[in-house]
Amino acid sequence: MTHQTSATTYEGGAAVADVVRVASVPAGHVYVRHCSDEGASDRIVRLKDPRPNGAPSTSQRWWPPVMLDPGWVHAHHTEFDVFHLHFGFDAQTPEQLSSLVRALRQHGKPFVYTVHDLRNPHQPDPAPHDAALDVLIPAADHLITLTPGAAAEIERRWNRTATVLPHPHVVEQPRLSRPRPHRDGFRVGVHAKSLRPNMSLLPVVRALTAAVAVLPDAELHVNIHREVADPHAHAHDPAVLAELRTLSDAGRLRLHVHDYFDDDELWDYLTGLDLSVLPYTFGTHSGWLEACHDLGTPVAAPSCGYYAEQRPCLTYGHTVRDGLDEQSLHAAVREAYHSRPRWRAPASQRAAERAAVAAAHRAIYRELL
Repeated sequence: MTHQTSATTYEGGAAVADVVRVASVPAGHVYVRHCSDEGASDRIVRLKDPRPNGAPSTSQRWWPPVMLDPGWVHAHHTEFDVFHLHFGFDAQTPEQLSSLVRALRQHGKPFVYTVHDLRNPHQPDPAPHDAALDVLIPAADHLITLTPGAAAEIERRWNRTATVLPHPHVVEQPRLSRPRPHRDGFRVGVHAKSLRPNMSLLPVVRALTAAVAVLPDAELHVNIHREVADPHAHAHDPAVLAELRTLSDAGRLRLHVHDYFDDDELWDYLTGLDLSVLPYTFGTHSGWLEACHDLGTPVAAPSCGYYAEQRPCLTYGHTVRDGLDEQSLHAAVREAYHSRPRWRAPASQRAAERAAVAAAHRAIYRELL
């Protein structure tokens, strides 16, 4: 007698491994792709991200994930076994997320949630994200997060236990194994991107200009996206750009205004730094920090969130409540300058870590099924 479930076949009382189909939100992000084992078939198939109606095939803009719509769940519930949410629900109301959970329950689909962000770096007000977490975390059949500190906060706030799994590598081979080139001098970098709400850029830059000025052969590079200079762009901020240009004209820093980097350009940029400073005042975890770890670029991370638990790094005081501790930032720069740390995991270790993360996900899915 054979009893068939959506993910496992039982023959003669013994389980026979079968494919587990995962509706992952999102599926195409590098973190999610690297939760699969590249060295062996883990029998996990993640559905591709559906393209929203009206979205052009060449569009690079962010769209709310279609899989978050309860209507999509009702229409496609026979095509997946497990629903796994990572991020992308910024635009969803608590009511909409509750409807999603009800749709999954209606069709008997296990719900896994990886808590990447306990504070959303894109939202100045924490209340909307808190309200979303108050729906998602209690409803999840299994919780995952990236650091022990985040797991402890989840336990404290919601009385839920989360499995702690490390962030898999971000940089792909062969770049992951490429030796760092030798460089003279000491280059500190701050990438302002498009001035995300969790950045307090100018206080950090001002402090860094003073810290770098007293170190021989040291220089500060500040990168920022071109849209900050575009009056029609959401990120437009002429005051920030004006001060950066004034500091650049005075020889205090080197300013680079450019379009978004592709992966190769970003890896080249990070490899060319001796210290990457994250100018955040709130947040939880960082893919940027993981990329630096892949490439051997030291990071100075703020004391907010759980960045310092992700990978070895220098830290400095920087939070919404307390503002910037300039002395600790100066100390981090001096430490990086004098000790030149190289916290880079061997590519083989990163591959083994990725395989372990994939195995843990596979075990969680199959336990739920």
